[in-house]
Amino acid sequence: MFFKRKPQKQYDLTLWRPVLRCSICTGEQAAGFQELATGRFEEVMLIRNEADLRQFEKTYGVDNVTKIY
Repeated sequence: MFFKRKPQKQYDLTLWRPVLRCSICTGEQAAGFQELATGRFEEVMLIRNEADLRQFEKTYGVDNVTKIY
């Protein structure tokens, strides 16, 4: 009602790699893409459980999501 859903951005997998950024202190996990040239991380969604991770993989068509800390 108040907020509109942002259009989904497409990522070129030759320039970006799918990663799961994990916090060592809090255990929070965020799924997103890391730019290969600069290492910049762009967060896409918060991962709270395994179903969220499966949804991220299905939405962006990726299979192997690596973890970074």
